[in-house]
Amino acid sequence: MAKAAFEDAGDGAILMRAEDVEPDALLSGGGYLFVCPENLATMSGMMKEMFDRCYCPVLGRIEGRPYATAIAAGSDGEGAQRQIDRIAKGWRLKRVAEPLIVNMSAQTAEEILAEKFVGEQELSKCRELGAAMSEGLRQGIF
Repeated sequence: MAKAAFEDAGDGAILMRAEDVEPDALLSGGGYLFVCPENLATMSGMMKEMFDRCYCPVLGRIEGRPYATAIAAGSDGEGAQRQIDRIAKGWRLKRVAEPLIVNMSAQTAEEILAEKFVGEQELSKCRELGAAMSEGLRQGIF
């Protein structure tokens, strides 16, 4: 999903894995698209660790910047969404797009453990979100 959003985000976009994000990357970004899976009704451990590591060093330094989210979920994705929104509220970020939650409908042990594939329709929504974020930043809308 992150790769799809990045594909249409344009030249100014940077795609980073959560474990590689450092405070300087957040400070240099004009906006953020947080993409992660929901695991056991929460954001992924890697995403949580990134927020834990970067929260205080950028606090008070990125206020007002735009953000959006894309979450791959087994059922509803609301837990991960709420967590990211609470962190973004603390950073005083501005949500600029409705949450994109892709429901994989994995409820049984077999479905949960199986490899997941995001459909083209959902990937298209990710591409649109990446393009919209980029264009909004480029035009100074956000």
